[in-house]
Amino acid sequence: MTSFVLKIIACITMFIDHLSYGIFGRMTWLNYIGRIAFPIFAFQIVEGYIHTKNLKKYFLRLIVFAIISQIPFYLFHSIVAKTFALNVIFTLTIGLLCIWIWEKTPNKVFSICIIAMLCFIAQISNMDYGYWGVLLVFMFYLCRNNKIAITTGFIVMLLLKYLPYIIRYNFYYKYILLFLGTLAAIIPILLYNGKQGKKIKYILYVFYPVHLIALYALHYIITVGTGL
Repeated sequence: MTSFVLKIIACITMFIDHLSYGIFGRMTWLNYIGRIAFPIFAFQIVEGYIHTKNLKKYFLRLIVFAIISQIPFYLFHSIVAKTFALNVIFTLTIGLLCIWIWEKTPNKVFSICIIAMLCFIAQISNMDYGYWGVLLVFMFYLCRNNKIAITTGFIVMLLLKYLPYIIRYNFYYKYILLFLGTLAAIIPILLYNGKQGKKIKYILYVFYPVHLIALYALHYIITVGTGL
């Protein structure tokens, strides 16, 4: 699969994930499918870092669209939660920053301390996927070019995220299905052929805030129409 195909899969599954909240206002079986999206986006951030010709522009583009997407995300997020949160592009940007710090800082102990601090910031600022999302980006970077390492690292990351819930809630099926849904993302990632394919750079960035606004509007129409 090319990068283009991976991005299309990620966009479709992200839409399916968010459609659950747009229609039902809560988590449904659609979210199990939607778990595929974020790992692919995290993987693509690493590919973007490796292949970009201008890292400063890449950072700037992420930051600009993170800011642009925040109001649409805030509206959409209000469907299921009243707490403030930062959208996933902020999370991916922090993940990219961690990669840059790791490469540019000779003292790796110092790098680890800075990365840990950034993970803490991602968590306390309530970024989408929090510290785990940042670490997932960094894991894909560390394990790049080795499919066995990517698979092993990904499974470890999934256990870190879901195992505490699976144990705490006595192997409740919802968390097992979320685990399996997220695990399914490894299939297209392993099938990636290293080629870019068609360029959809700005279409992808624009799709994120636009689909959030559209699904928020859908939810509002359904809520008003049903009197809920």
